Amino acid sequence: MTYTLDQYSADCRAALLKDPGPAGRELVRQYAEKACTDAEFVAKYLGPDAEPERKILYEDPDLHFCILAHVYKGAKNSSPHDHGPSWAVYSQVAGVTEMTDWKLIEKPANGKPGKVVKGRTYNLTPGKAHVYNEGDVHSPRRESETRLIRIEGVDLTKVKRDKFEIAA
Repeated sequence: MTYTLDQYSADCRAALLKDPGPAGRELVRQYAEKACTDAEFVAKYLGPDAEPERKILYEDPDLHFCILAHVYKGAKNSSPHDHGPSWAVYSQVAGVTEMTDWKLIEKPANGKPGKVVKGRTYNLTPGKAHVYNEGDVHSPRRESETRLIRIEGVDLTKVKRDKFEIAA
């Protein structure tokens, strides 16, 4: 039986109502892995005809978390970033995303970017998901087309996010 968007969003909602913190987000991560390995779900929202780089599939009217489909055509390398006052779960559907976690050594202040040093690097492969809590600085790198499901604590296009630079 396929995992529907209605069931997926209801599972995420129930988890976050029970615990909006790390424990609830861990359940959301598990549900993301379930969705990204469901062939019918993937075909419907992230199949070969899916085009937009960022498409909101669901936004919760009360909790404001969003479930998104992301389609990245070709290589893409992002700078270190966090999600401002929010959190996110990245769940790989197709392709490989090399993720780097960064350690904060100087907080952003007075309009100046924060400074980070490289932590660990790992691959997100199809069927795997990872939680990035508030303040977790990371950067994705993709060598070719990738598709993923991302859950954001709030629509990240509507929040202020700090800038970071790599310390020398």
